[in-house]
Amino acid sequence: MKVIVTRPLGQAAPWVTRLQALGVEAQALPLLQIEPLADLAPLRAAWARLPGCAMVMFVSANAVGYFFAAAPNASTGTPASWPSGVWAASPGPGTTAALKQAGVPPSWLVEPDPQAGRFDSEALWAEVEFRPWAGRRVLVVRGEEGRDWLADALRARGAQVDFVAAYRRRAPAFDAAGQQLLADSLALPERYVWHFSSSEGIACLKGLQGPQSLGDRSGKVQPASDWAHSQALASHPRIVQSARDIGFGRVHEVGASAQAVADWLAQPPAGLRKSRRT
Repeated sequence: MKVIVTRPLGQAAPWVTRLQALGVEAQALPLLQIEPLADLAPLRAAWARLPGCAMVMFVSANAVGYFFAAAPNASTGTPASWPSGVWAASPGPGTTAALKQAGVPPSWLVEPDPQAGRFDSEALWAEVEFRPWAGRRVLVVRGEEGRDWLADALRARGAQVDFVAAYRRRAPAFDAAGQQLLADSLALPERYVWHFSSSEGIACLKGLQGPQSLGDRSGKVQPASDWAHSQALASHPRIVQSARDIGFGRVHEVGASAQAVADWLAQPPAGLRKSRRT
């Protein structure tokens, strides 16, 4: 089976490389395109406010990259100086790695317990919920839209939470190879398994109009919304449900790593490739 990696291009290519190194056939089909914002003034203003924050939560590696690209002196190549006493919070290993690469001292990083096996806002909250939040400022760095769950939890404890958008998402424009992969996955669903890492990407897939003009190998046209015979892997229960909501008949939750995907392919759970849901 071929794994279709749907992460944005910057993350999809390394994922394909890791999967191939594990003996998995994989191909990228990014369902989100990540772009910088035209106006960087809000990001620069956020940098000026950092010393007054108790914590800055980055929702993804993309949030880290675009936030630090707007840091003071970033255009000169000078590394940003992370203010002492400000926690940099991450929901998972990819974001943590990006923060370390950006120069945030490990002593000021906070992330979910790796042993918990779950990487999301809820898992991060388990690590920070007992800190004294009343009257303290928290900044959430994300795309133009996102979940408010962690912000709501912090506000319930008395924190003042602000958001700053570091990038914007939009649906991708597939090249000929991407359109053919999409058509093949619909025509021969038993040969492909989708790997989803965000509900936003699934929403973009739902909105696609193609590949009605491409057809399958028998010459029959396949509607883009007919996912009933397709199967997918997802890294979070919320994403699993999003895939089911657009019609994927078989969806399974796996760990948020290339190794977890390879392990599933080596020994898939009983029944996943049959015609019932998990």
